[in-house]
Amino acid sequence: MKIDARGKQCPLPVMDAKEGLKKAAPGEVVEICVDNEIAVQNLTKMAKHKGLEVESQKKEERVFFVRIQAAGEEKEAGKQTELTAQEKEQKEEACIPDGRKTGHIVVISSETMGQGDDILGKILMKGFLYALAGQDEIPETLLMYNGGVKLACEGSESLEDLKQLEAMGVEILACGTCLNHYGLTKQLAVGNVTNMYEIVERMTGARHIVKP
Repeated sequence: MKIDARGKQCPLPVMDAKEGLKKAAPGEVVEICVDNEIAVQNLTKMAKHKGLEVESQKKEERVFFVRIQAAGEEKEAGKQTELTAQEKEQKEEACIPDGRKTGHIVVISSETMGQGDDILGKILMKGFLYALAGQDEIPETLLMYNGGVKLACEGSESLEDLKQLEAMGVEILACGTCLNHYGLTKQLAVGNVTNMYEIVERMTGARHIVKP
């Protein structure tokens, strides 16, 4: 099965691929054509998350092919067993106390905090992340999009605080479309690239969201 997702913005290529995989026969290869590396990363991440075999190839300057093999019936059964074991492990891990608050997310959409003065706003945001890293209870996930992704890139004054949060177990996710927009795709220095589909999934499934 072939899917042409060129010209489509995140998260459409991922959604098209998921729909294609649902329709694919067991073991069938779904080939998605995209026109940027961020889409390749997002598709690869989605496939690996589902435990599927995936490979990518750059054909031309703005032509990439991502091939994902739909799970076979035997693999699906094995995956179900694996998920059951994984759920058991997660349940056991949940008994181990740490500072992360399950379901709590901090959303950073700008490199400034508040409105009125951008210079003051940058100082406040730097202070917020520094204080967040020093809390006894920390969020499970830190989502960064729009101007907020700049804080996770090389040259950011908040890098050390973000790296400390990551070392403490906080999952840091930066919007790939936003990084691409600002020309910072290769400058991401902490966390991982994500897409709007996952951002929406995390926010709608969160117990509590903090947005400074």
